[in-house]
Amino acid sequence: MKSSEESIVEKLDEEISKVIKHSGKSKYLVPSESEITYSDFLKNKLMIVHIIRDGVPYSLFARIQDYTPFSEKDWSNFLDISTKSLQRYRQSPRKFKPIQSEKIIEMAEVTNIGLDVFGDMAKFKLWLDTPSFALGNLKPIDLLRDSYGKEMVIGELTRINYGILA
Repeated sequence: MKSSEESIVEKLDEEISKVIKHSGKSKYLVPSESEITYSDFLKNKLMIVHIIRDGVPYSLFARIQDYTPFSEKDWSNFLDISTKSLQRYRQSPRKFKPIQSEKIIEMAEVTNIGLDVFGDMAKFKLWLDTPSFALGNLKPIDLLRDSYGKEMVIGELTRINYGILA
């Protein structure tokens, strides 16, 4: 029996593969006819740039949202839009703007790194919600609203991963 996390990752793999194929750039971005996985996507900066510029469709955002430990309120803060606007995206075929698409992918990257470090979504979520001395006694989740804060969070996750504690 599959865990819900494995099921979510499989759906993410399917969705990212579909988005890349529909972008019309798959022949330039994917080296072979093989299916692209979510993990492959997060490692391919050129592919990320194309998806950001194209705009993340709501279907991909929904899968990423399911995978990350962030609430709808967190997402509306990260994307600097109201929860109502976020819900409107769900009901329309339009894509997120590039600035919002970039933030969506950044949060996917942070989640990926956090899971590598903590190995468990619950532990990662607890860390995000706990004030950190190394981050000025701020909660890591509060720093994720801008790119400098995100870089600080990733830096701290990297230090934790290598056993370098402040």
